[in-house]
Amino acid sequence: MPITHGQVFVIPVADQDRARDFSVDVLGFELLQGVEMGPSMRWVQVAPPGSQTSITLANGFESMPPGSLRGTVLETDDLEGDLERFRAKGAVIASGIEEEFWGRFFWITDPDGNGVIIQSTTPR
Repeated sequence: MPITHGQVFVIPVADQDRARDFSVDVLGFELLQGVEMGPSMRWVQVAPPGSQTSITLANGFESMPPGSLRGTVLETDDLEGDLERFRAKGAVIASGIEEEFWGRFFWITDPDGNGVIIQSTTPR
């Protein structure tokens, strides 16, 4: 049986509440879960509205220090609008809109320093 889609990927964060607020209030994601998993452990899961793939905002992994993730790519239908909306909300924008043969994009940095690409792919 072939793989059909990604389910969850992890973004390493120092403060799950701060990362949740950034994901929901700035990026516009939905909070799917925020549950205790044991002493000093929580499962915080967010996703873009309607997405099959979600993100867990995790801390406590020695091999994944907060701020170490680069290259997560999120797709948008409104690149210019997202850039202005994120700037208005105080997000750190690492670049203006850049263009490549495959599409247009900009870099945004989350509160921990993880680098995320917001892109609008050119149709094939």
